[in-house]
Amino acid sequence: MKTSLEKVIQSKAAVVGVVGLGYVGLPLIRAFVAAGFRTLGFDVDQAKVDRLLAGQSYIEHIPSDWIAKCIRDRSFEPTADMHRLAEADVLLVCVPTPLSESRDPDLKYVEDTTRQIAQTLRPGQLIVLESTTYPGTTAEVLLPILSAGGLKVGSDFFLAYSPEREDPGNPVYSAEKIPKVVGGIEPNSQRLAAALYRHAVVEVVSVSSCEVAEASKILENTYRSVNIAMVNELKMLFDRIGIDVWEVIDAAKTKPFGYQAFYPGPGLGGHCIPIDPFYLSWVARRHGMPTRFIELAGEINTSMPRYVTGRVQEALNAFSKPLRGSKVCVLGVAYKRDVDDMRESPSFELMELLLARGAEVTYSDPHVPELPKKRDYDLSGMTSSELTAEFLAQQDCVLIATDHGAYDYDFIVEHAQLVVDTRNATKHVAAGREKIWKA
Repeated sequence: MKTSLEKVIQSKAAVVGVVGLGYVGLPLIRAFVAAGFRTLGFDVDQAKVDRLLAGQSYIEHIPSDWIAKCIRDRSFEPTADMHRLAEADVLLVCVPTPLSESRDPDLKYVEDTTRQIAQTLRPGQLIVLESTTYPGTTAEVLLPILSAGGLKVGSDFFLAYSPEREDPGNPVYSAEKIPKVVGGIEPNSQRLAAALYRHAVVEVVSVSSCEVAEASKILENTYRSVNIAMVNELKMLFDRIGIDVWEVIDAAKTKPFGYQAFYPGPGLGGHCIPIDPFYLSWVARRHGMPTRFIELAGEINTSMPRYVTGRVQEALNAFSKPLRGSKVCVLGVAYKRDVDDMRESPSFELMELLLARGAEVTYSDPHVPELPKKRDYDLSGMTSSELTAEFLAQQDCVLIATDHGAYDYDFIVEHAQLVVDTRNATKHVAAGREKIWKA
């Protein structure tokens, strides 16, 4: 016999609430609106809510026109009023899961959100955690908080885990086009969560438990972290022995089987890859097991900004200039090309390291006109510089940290005195190659 929640999900009469209106939450809202659901968006940041209510997007790949239309037709209603959590039939939790200063999981946002949900929890609601976390979080952290009021999971309320797989700015794989892994805390929760997501995404991959779903997300990003660390280490070795790692990768990836290309860079960015492996190593320590492979990868990747800073210093020395007092413009503060997402971007570490060594630092990013204050770095107030011929000529070094497609690399190399390229962005630049250093 179908539950009342199952019926409203099937008929698309369920109200879908999303907690956390960032790079994961807003695309998820868009997917459910496109599927025909009415949505509520919750965020503690009133300024974000006010912008959305005014029809303005603060995420580049979510158009303001779409936000404004959804506000008008009430298919999406943003709010900072957490007392309204009870109005949603389904609550999808998409809040940050950062690391503490000791690189342990910091679940304060998940815990705070769960306590807020518990205060208004009513029979018939489904709660799904989407935030990336360690295996066991849903059962060990969320379930006790939600059950404390006396409601029973599996009959009164339902609980599941489905990891976000958002790739900001990817025109091919938007949220609705990415298969969704779903694991329930028990069978009824599993069935309801899978039924919900089937309306909004291309495919639902049901797994046997929340723990399997949680572990799948950690595996995806640890796999990438380890392979990126390997190629970063090879890059440092090949630099020393005079081999171009980018040419090596191009040659290796011609093999049609048994090889997947990963690329070096100035450090890892985005919310997942720099963080997830540390969640896994923390779980391993809880169980008395070392994860040397994963921890070594983390050490290599986090060391890359210092390595790049050293390469900038070497490049300037080759032109008889010290780093101290030199003008260095960092190209790109977003963590990857053609987006405005700055989460965990290595560019912030690069700029602070350069500033600490006495450089005069500016930046240019067509997607980020001004730097906000971030949790670990305070470079707020800096604004993006226009890449005119005069500006480029005034710089002692231009450091390519993010290879945005909007940059004219031929123009940059032509007018710059020195270019340090961490992304192989200048690969096809023919003139002025004597001014290009790979880093």
